[in-house]
Amino acid sequence: MDKQAEFVLRTIEERDIRFVRLWFTDVLGTLKSVAIAPAELEGAFAEGIGFDGSAIEGFARVYESDMLAKPDPATFALLPSRSEGPGVARMFCDILMPDGAPSYADPRYVLKRTLTRAADLGFTFYTHPEVEFYLFKQAPEPGQAPVPIDQYGYFDNAANGIAHDFRRQAITTLESMGVSVEFSHHEGGPGQQEIDLRYADALTTADNLMAFRLVVQQVALEQGLYASFMPKPFTDHPGSGMHTHLSLFEGDRNAFFEPGAPYQLSKVARSFIAGVLRHAPEITAVTNQWVNSYKRLTGGAEAPAWICWGHNNRSALIRVPMYKPAKGNSTRIEFRSLDSACNPYLSFALLLSAGLKGIEEGYEFPPGAEDDVWALTEAERHAMGMKPLPLSLSQAISAMERSELVAETLGEHVFDFFLRNKRAEWLDYRRQVTQWELDRYLPTL
Repeated sequence: MDKQAEFVLRTIEERDIRFVRLWFTDVLGTLKSVAIAPAELEGAFAEGIGFDGSAIEGFARVYESDMLAKPDPATFALLPSRSEGPGVARMFCDILMPDGAPSYADPRYVLKRTLTRAADLGFTFYTHPEVEFYLFKQAPEPGQAPVPIDQYGYFDNAANGIAHDFRRQAITTLESMGVSVEFSHHEGGPGQQEIDLRYADALTTADNLMAFRLVVQQVALEQGLYASFMPKPFTDHPGSGMHTHLSLFEGDRNAFFEPGAPYQLSKVARSFIAGVLRHAPEITAVTNQWVNSYKRLTGGAEAPAWICWGHNNRSALIRVPMYKPAKGNSTRIEFRSLDSACNPYLSFALLLSAGLKGIEEGYEFPPGAEDDVWALTEAERHAMGMKPLPLSLSQAISAMERSELVAETLGEHVFDFFLRNKRAEWLDYRRQVTQWELDRYLPTL
């Protein structure tokens, strides 16, 4: 048994932990959990805990259903107690086949496999997400519009204190679990919040995001509120994105930084950007995986709809933040189409794969966009060589199913399941008669 596992077992005994929750994620990014007694943990470290994989979205077919969840001791954290009851801890798991081989269906393994490929090239991949979400007064009833907790806007110092109290409690809970938070504030929509996680390697960030979504929703319920990561809950207010800063390091050196280069961007950074831009349509079905995601992307309000990059340009798909003198290690790019309801493991894996493809193939770095992309006419965008992101989940699925890069990165099983699931979602949506249609056509047709 390794030292981390020994530390976990010792801590559980010293802190009188009675329940250990083992967490993992299905292909669509839903957090799964099974609680075990501390006495079972040593065996779980050695062999894993068996479960029925056919009952998990995208994991296995009935005739190959036996799978194992093996806890990763590096992810051990104590969960804040909501009562005076016994202590609870959690760990993320790697999903294994009965013979101990990694499961091809585990999103965490998809990311780890891609990170290993980057490491073979000498790179470590870091990410820093800015997570947006809405707070409502209560869980929306079917057929009724959600009611936001306030009518404040961007950076407003809300006098009623509800948003302040919520963010303070959520951040305190996250940090007690070892999830570091950098900033928080009221966002542009009524009741909309943003909490930014601190830079970390991509696997740690993905784990932290899964914990983040659970904590935010639990704290909201405890305060009599309802939190939603739905990308676009209101027609006339901003959607909730997850602008994510990306960088590659070679040891302690930022591989994106080159003193004196345009915008201080190295050749590695320029090729990485070119790779993400070229493959953006193919990966959008994963980075924006819901029918509702495309209401945000096509709705303006700083959500990117056109494939371009720009220096400090918040209307571009990729923004290159302003360089800070003497802070070369902070050189990074910001990918702006991601929404906060994505599967972070698969999304980070595809962003990294697209960037690495640009580096390996030496993709040409395109000219940047310095104008407000939304203010340009469609003819002006085409003249500048800009292409649109997919306008709907259907278009995104079509782009994804033709992509060798996505198929190779996700693996055949995840690739096929994801496409099947998203086709079914689109067909179900397409057959619905919406309120917009009733309001528009029923009085006149």
